[in-house]
Amino acid sequence: MHSALVPLVDRRAPADADQWDALWEALAGGALERADALALLASLTAALPDGPSLLALLDALDRRRPARPSAPWPGTVNVVGTGGGPPTVNLSTASALLAAATGVHVVKSGSRAHTSRTGSVDLLDRLGVPLTSSLDHTGDQLAAHGIAFTGPFVYPVQLTRLALLAVPTPMRVFGRFLNTLGPFLAAVPVAAQVTGVSAPEPPPTIRALAARPGAPVTWLTTNPAGADELLSVTDNTVHLPDGGTQALPAGALVPADGTLVDLAPVAAEEAAEHFRAVLTGRAGAPLRATLQLNAAALAVASGHRDDWGAAVAEAGDALDDGAALGLLERLTTAHARGGSRAG
Repeated sequence: MHSALVPLVDRRAPADADQWDALWEALAGGALERADALALLASLTAALPDGPSLLALLDALDRRRPARPSAPWPGTVNVVGTGGGPPTVNLSTASALLAAATGVHVVKSGSRAHTSRTGSVDLLDRLGVPLTSSLDHTGDQLAAHGIAFTGPFVYPVQLTRLALLAVPTPMRVFGRFLNTLGPFLAAVPVAAQVTGVSAPEPPPTIRALAARPGAPVTWLTTNPAGADELLSVTDNTVHLPDGGTQALPAGALVPADGTLVDLAPVAAEEAAEHFRAVLTGRAGAPLRATLQLNAAALAVASGHRDDWGAAVAEAGDALDDGAALGLLERLTTAHARGGSRAG
């Protein structure tokens, strides 16, 4: 094992930024072997590092990123969950489109499936929706459509290098670590972020990542079902950056009829067609209510609306009048016509 890995895997004390720096320097210099990459990824997946170690990891990665805008895009919200929990349709992707159809500026970061049946990027591929290739390209998409789905450029190249070094072992083997850390790795200059956590309460490590200096104003959402999005069929809690919480009792904002079965995903080959039906609001009352609830969260978190009831109603209108589905069709049409340029 390379000496740079020893303190990171041994964990007798929190790893500091210098130790993470030594790892990334060894990786960049070609000094790590495949066995080193597998040992590190296996250690991170078996048990997440403590909060200080994870913060030091993000600091070390941030110092290696290209320069970012000095100020966030005002009124823009990113929606991304930790994965895990009961399987559902791609609610965060659908709610991003629905919120954007009501006028919210939304960035949707995400990845291919690590633990779910179809990740957001897998679904977007099937739908023919383009990913952005740079921050400039992302800004152009926001200006043109009010929504942008970011490509892999927002994630640290060091993790890509680790993945390549680990080949042929697929990264989905290490999905637990990647899902947990992923929402806090995307370098997008948003003002707010809504992150569903697949646990009844956010673990201390996730709270620390959400509250780290320089992070957007981040809402963490939880529910007793352990889903990483708000659900209409159960109580939900929004954990606010100041340590407070906002309770969203089942039935208070949207009907609470139905069960998790009504929100379950379909087979991958049917996902795109089913997703279009979801955006019409006619794929079942529980799905419609859940979409409205999640879109409303984006509207309120971004500052687009300050009243949950009004935001829920506006999302319902965007389902009924075809605005949400129409936005999806405009994105796919622009892509087909070559309207998605490389940034």
